[in-house]
Amino acid sequence: MKKKKNFTYIGGQAVIQGVMMRGKTGMATVVRNDKGEIQMEAKRITPPEKRKKWMRLVFVRGVVNFVLSLVLGMQALLRSSEAVVVEEEAPSKLNKYVAEKWKISLSDIMTSIATVLGVAIAVGLFIFLPLLLTQAIADATIGKDVAARPLYFHLIEGGFRIVIFVLYILFTLCFKSLRETYQYHGAEHKTINCYEYGKELTVENVRGCSRMHDRCGTTFLFLVMFIAIILFALLGWLLDPYIETPYPPLNSLILFLIRLAMLPVVAGVSYEVLKLLARVQSPLVLPLKAPGYLLQKLTTREPDDSMIECAIQAFQKVLEMDADPSSPEKTFVTETKLSKLSEMMKRHFAEKSIDESDAEWILSLTLGIPRSALKSERVVTQKECGQILSLYEQRLTGRPLWYIIGNTNFYGYPIKVDERVLIPRPETELLVQQAVAAVADGDKVLDLCTGSGAVAVAVACEAAKDKNITLIASDISEEALEVARENVRLNKANVMLVKSDLFENIKGKFNLITANPPYIRTEEIANLQREVREFEPKLALDGGEDGLWFYRRIAEKASKYLVRGGMLIMECGENQAQEILKIFSKCDYAIVVKDLSGKERIVKIVF
Repeated sequence: MKKKKNFTYIGGQAVIQGVMMRGKTGMATVVRNDKGEIQMEAKRITPPEKRKKWMRLVFVRGVVNFVLSLVLGMQALLRSSEAVVVEEEAPSKLNKYVAEKWKISLSDIMTSIATVLGVAIAVGLFIFLPLLLTQAIADATIGKDVAARPLYFHLIEGGFRIVIFVLYILFTLCFKSLRETYQYHGAEHKTINCYEYGKELTVENVRGCSRMHDRCGTTFLFLVMFIAIILFALLGWLLDPYIETPYPPLNSLILFLIRLAMLPVVAGVSYEVLKLLARVQSPLVLPLKAPGYLLQKLTTREPDDSMIECAIQAFQKVLEMDADPSSPEKTFVTETKLSKLSEMMKRHFAEKSIDESDAEWILSLTLGIPRSALKSERVVTQKECGQILSLYEQRLTGRPLWYIIGNTNFYGYPIKVDERVLIPRPETELLVQQAVAAVADGDKVLDLCTGSGAVAVAVACEAAKDKNITLIASDISEEALEVARENVRLNKANVMLVKSDLFENIKGKFNLITANPPYIRTEEIANLQREVREFEPKLALDGGEDGLWFYRRIAEKASKYLVRGGMLIMECGENQAQEILKIFSKCDYAIVVKDLSGKERIVKIVF
């Protein structure tokens, strides 16, 4: 017998048109929707070592894992059923009515109904029905005397349970959709076997692996039934003399409740047996594994390559999540409630130290509603959800929101932005406000370090309302000027753009010069927020050793480019204003303006 090289704790199950895999810290469900597109949902779970101590005890851990598998498995199954359906362009009238009337998704209602029915059918088929059939045989042979029933009558009940289970599996094979699910079950087993035997996870390698696996849920269910036969038979035989009442239906109910109460014990023992058998690779234990393998012949089918792809992606995502705590969670694109989607996004943003307000902006911009309206519950359609999650997942990478959106609003004007330029900050609007107040009709204005052109565009457009000015904007970066040209055209602003290293290519004199130069100290750049440090252009951030290098260069030549009485208005960093005043000590006079938070933000120099 070929020995396994990698014993993995990763297990899984087939879901609707896909596979769910679960590891120690994460689970991933991958499905192929009705359009043939692959969708993935991945979320974090509590690892075994972080559970309470009593939950990790032998036998108890089996019950915990059994319940957890049922809950997570049902969740994955129901979520997959939502993800595989591709929503039509227009939601159905029933969907609209339910969403508007009760503020709930129709799929949520169907999910709840399916869960209740599934549990009821399982209990009825595998616990109540075998008991009822055995009761009927007992009544027909030895009468109503419960105490007189021999041990074999209780063993017959267990036999009925196994027969019903096998017949149930055979019945499911009549349905094409369930046969397809069994193919995904086979893909799940093949993928895990491929990994455990040390092969690379490729479609070709997985295809050649066995679809039988020691830790299969089918084998576990068989062990549960086998152990239940022995335990329930002994308990029934021992307790029969003590539970007889004058009312036969009450006798059956008591037996039924006893069996329900003993299920955790059965699950705990079965889990330990399964775990032991999975670890032992000796041919001597094959007879014990054989019944499970035979049942797997029914519950697994040979998958096609597209199914194997789903299983591989789910397995690899779980491996990644277990190895890397920063591996992001993912969400299916489905119809959902606004509050649920908002809560999920904010929670994950907080975990990544991303401003939670970005979640509100994504929802607001995508749904076309103000942020204040997000408090009102509504159903987000599948199409809307897809657009929202696309932005959300990009934001999780650390890329700034406004780069993802492609534009932002600055001083009431739309400004296109990407990684070629800085994103205009709200505090920079104070610079525009001061410039607009200072400019007069007929003035010439120069905007240094224009970047996206936000300041130049805003000043030009505001001044154009009642003044006629000439505005030149310059930047050393040709890439930044390309963005600025787009913004000038977008806002129809009267701005001339020049490539220049500060005053290098500038001619003439100006009544007003504005500047928002780089002012971050070089050593501080490494400590900036990730979205600034990794995505915004360093050229527009680095102000030299003390952050004042550009202010010194501007001070050297500013007077030559300003008319007598002309003004220079500059933005600066926190705690830099007083140092800048020292640099411009030869000016006629200077004023420092504070922003709304009370920080010295703007320096106004008059020559």
